[in-house]
Amino acid sequence: MEIKGHAAIVTGGGSGLGAETARFLRSRGAKVALLDLDADAASEVAQEIGGIAFACNVSDAKSVEEVVAEAKEKNGPARICINCAGIAPAKRVVGRDGPMPLDDFRQVVNVNLIGTFNVIRIAAADMAAVEPVNESGERGVIVCTASIAAFEGQIGQAAYSASKGGIVSMTLPIAREFARVGVRVVTIAPGLMGTPMMLGFSKEVQDSLAAQVPFPSRLGRPDEYAGLVGQIIENAMLNGSVIRLDGAIRMQPK
Repeated sequence: MEIKGHAAIVTGGGSGLGAETARFLRSRGAKVALLDLDADAASEVAQEIGGIAFACNVSDAKSVEEVVAEAKEKNGPARICINCAGIAPAKRVVGRDGPMPLDDFRQVVNVNLIGTFNVIRIAAADMAAVEPVNESGERGVIVCTASIAAFEGQIGQAAYSASKGGIVSMTLPIAREFARVGVRVVTIAPGLMGTPMMLGFSKEVQDSLAAQVPFPSRLGRPDEYAGLVGQIIENAMLNGSVIRLDGAIRMQPK
C-alpha cells in the first residue's frame, strides 16, 4: 500500500520511535495524527512536521475512542496505525522490599498490551469500513511494537516481557481475522534502540550495551525503525509476522 495521501495514527508520537515514525510518514506524504499521554511533546512534534496532536491514554477505552474519532474528522479515516506507546519499568518479582506490588505489573500490561489492543480495535473498525485502495483489496496496515524482551527477557523484566510477549502472540490471530477485510498486521520487535530513555544512560553504559550487539555493534536508530515501518506498509506480503530489529543480539539473563 502506498503511504502518500493516507491518514495515519501514531501512538507514543511525542518521542522516540513514535516521533521518528511520525516524521517519516509525514515526509512520505501521509496525514499524521500523533497520540501521546504527554500532550506537549506530541504537539511539539506535530508542529514540526505539520501534523495534529492529541492527548491520549491508550489504555483507556473512552480516551482512544474520542481521539480516533476526532482525528478521523480532521484527516479522514486512518489507513495506517502505528502503535509505539509503551512503558518499560524494571522490577524484580521479589526484591529487597518484598514481592512486586501487583499494581506495578498490572500497569505495564495495561499500557503496553491492553493499550495496543485498544487502539487496534478502534482503528481497525474504521479501516474495515472504507473502500480498498488497490487491486489486492488492501484497506489498511497496523504495525505494533513488541521487543526482544518478549523472547529473551532479563531479570527484572517479567512485567515488560509479559506485555510484549502478548503483543507477539496476538499478531497472527488478529492478522488472520482482518485478512477478510484487507487489513494487514505486523509487529516489530526492536532490540537496543537509541531512544531518549536509552540515551539518558551514561556514555559508559551505552557503549557497554552497544558492544553486546553482534553487528552493527551500536544502538539501533529510531530512523531505522521508521524505515522498517515504511517497508511494511509498502510490501503487501508482510502480514502476520514479527520482525526482529536487533543486529542479531540475544539478551543475557542480566
